[in-house]
Amino acid sequence: MRILLLGGTWFLGRAVAENALARGWRVTTFNRGRSAPDLPGTEPVHGDRTSADDLKRLAGYGPWDLVVDTSASEMAPCQVLDGTRVLAAEAERYVYVSTVNAYRGWPHEALTEDSPVYAAPPDASREYGAGDGVTVHYGMQKAGCEAAVLSQFGDRATVLRPGVILGPGEYVGRLPWWLSRARRGGAILAPGQPGTHVQPVDVRDVAEFALSASPGAYNVAAPRDRDTMGDLLGACVAVTGSRGRLAWAPDELLTAHGVREWTELPLWRTAQGTWAVDSTRAQAAGLVCRPLAQTVADTWEWLTSGGVPGGPPPGGGHRHDPPPARGLLAPRRLPAKGPRRPGHGGAA
Repeated sequence: MRILLLGGTWFLGRAVAENALARGWRVTTFNRGRSAPDLPGTEPVHGDRTSADDLKRLAGYGPWDLVVDTSASEMAPCQVLDGTRVLAAEAERYVYVSTVNAYRGWPHEALTEDSPVYAAPPDASREYGAGDGVTVHYGMQKAGCEAAVLSQFGDRATVLRPGVILGPGEYVGRLPWWLSRARRGGAILAPGQPGTHVQPVDVRDVAEFALSASPGAYNVAAPRDRDTMGDLLGACVAVTGSRGRLAWAPDELLTAHGVREWTELPLWRTAQGTWAVDSTRAQAAGLVCRPLAQTVADTWEWLTSGGVPGGPPPGGGHRHDPPPARGLLAPRRLPAKGPRRPGHGGAA
């Protein structure tokens, strides 16, 4: 089996490369060769996806049974279209890693694969949708990239729409942020309710599914009612050996104090559809999501073994000490009472 991996050095791309090599497949990677070393065992081709000459040169290394595209997060649809036009004759199938942001209803509505995505042409420029706000603009761009892939590969295309991906190698810093905060101990400001369900998916499980999924569109997320925020933060406290205590603050208290969702307290968002992504189609097609506690433990092991959450700059960073949240742990607001039950986020 020969595959072409667009990317291949960071987080998901690297996980896909490792998985494919473990299967005994021949792996060609295409990237600029600037961000990180190429994975030993791969056949690296260095070039720029926005360069017609580089794409033409890449095609000379084909053909491939499969293309897996994990590196188009910041690319315009028209740029993805240029690449797929070149590769359509050189590859049997194409897997494009998109995002749930491509849905018009995210993060406010529950989603299935039948939910409408944004309308965006496959040749849209980076400016397409720019006047509609950051979230809508990004969603339109991703929907346009999906359209670009489908325009060239049709029923030979697989579109994956993950929500939040966590695990070893994460460069956005969401789980590393919480692990670092848990390790410091003390009263740990925990957002919302411990019983709020969350659906992060492990990067290694996404990689496994990317290499085995049949053509079609799939939401890639953990089962909706399996894990909670209390499970996640409790696991962070447990694996770090922390003596910290989770102090839960209601959504309305946090918003009243100006705490920014998603960034100042990673993974916290009040929109009802944030963690309401139906992934049963993907599960039926072979997606297996390992326990969230395992993802937390393995990420902590990676960090303590010298792993650094670095890489391509995310769209927005996470503050490590959110100023608006400091006063929320005052005893008059959150009395230090109740049992310490890390797995359920015992009140501090």
